[in-house]
Amino acid sequence: MYTQEVKTMSEVKEKAMLAKQAAQSMGNLSTQQKNDALLLMADALVAEQESIIQANKLDLKRGEESGIGASLLDRLALNEQRIAAMAEGLKQVIELPDPIGDKLETFSRPNGLLVEKIRVPLGVIGIIYEARPNVTVDAAALCLKTGNAVVLRGGSSALNSNERIVEVLHSALSQSAIPVNALQLILSPDRSSVDEMLKLNGLIDVLIPRGGHSLIQNVVKNATVPVIETGAGICHTFIDQSAIHEMAVQIALNAKVQRPSVCNSMETLLVHEAYAAQHLASLADAFSQANVELRGEEKAKALVPYMKDASSEDWDTEYGDYILSVKVVSNLDEAMDHIRQHGTMHSECIVTEDAANASRFLQEVDAAAVYHNASTRFTDGFEFGFGAEIGISTQKLHARGPMGLPALTTTKFRVYGSGQIR
Repeated sequence: MYTQEVKTMSEVKEKAMLAKQAAQSMGNLSTQQKNDALLLMADALVAEQESIIQANKLDLKRGEESGIGASLLDRLALNEQRIAAMAEGLKQVIELPDPIGDKLETFSRPNGLLVEKIRVPLGVIGIIYEARPNVTVDAAALCLKTGNAVVLRGGSSALNSNERIVEVLHSALSQSAIPVNALQLILSPDRSSVDEMLKLNGLIDVLIPRGGHSLIQNVVKNATVPVIETGAGICHTFIDQSAIHEMAVQIALNAKVQRPSVCNSMETLLVHEAYAAQHLASLADAFSQANVELRGEEKAKALVPYMKDASSEDWDTEYGDYILSVKVVSNLDEAMDHIRQHGTMHSECIVTEDAANASRFLQEVDAAAVYHNASTRFTDGFEFGFGAEIGISTQKLHARGPMGLPALTTTKFRVYGSGQIR
């Protein structure tokens, strides 16, 4: 019956159904069985790195021919170092505690019922993402470790890379206790495959979009399946009047140029007017030497005339590139007001030696991660010690910030009785 039905259904529904069936047995796997599977996956990635790189070259060539920008090509590119990092991410997940089965609460009722609240898998998780093939491995690692099945739909620009990576991971899973069907990849590059995933209630339990603003908003606005919103990162660094100049330069440069294509890189620099009067010119020169295009408002341009004009759209743009908006502000309140108006509740930083200002910033700025004297580039599951991450949630329900293993679980109440009735 089921085999006959599969022949007539879409690729998306078929693979979601296979994942749903696999998920039924995933919760029974031991931590050791899951860890053994992850180790096989890590070893397979390294052993097959050449075939993965060759598949990736096909994607890069097609991307160059279609005019994809340098920052997107950087997101897409794989090499031995990046594949080794993906394998290392898998091994770090192995070392992390398995949250499944954790008893979060245990209590008894006056009628003698014993109640336990435990962590359990979400079930089937759908991941919709764009040009970064490392997400394929990250998502597989975290979902499988937490006993979830996963349906992946990557961007068409990484189709060859993702297909080869999943083939390698399937080969590893075939030697493990985890069902191969617990990891599914949608191969159709058609937009309709995304639209179909958004409506698969009953087969997909939660959707997690990873990518640019338009992708995320499409999923959030049109999905009937529950969504964990991950985010667009219009991240700010505010350099306060009391900031140590050398520290401020290092933090700001790192936040922008270390890897500008990712969501935790800085897009807008806010500078206290007193600091700007002394140091903005030299700070701007440092950015220019790093090939960063600066776009400033009137006060910033008065101090650094070669800046381009910042338009109203610039404050709400996630560049993902070597472009930085710069605004001079009169005080902490003006800086925080700007962040409230234009931030995406991702990552925000203050560089200051004023303890009171630091305390106010950390308390009042509404974001998943707020920093005092440290780069926003640390908003990352790997840097937080979570191993590979599924994404960075900018919403407030269920999960917020870098999402590691516990964020991919839900809870169940187990109730033990001895014949009680109500």
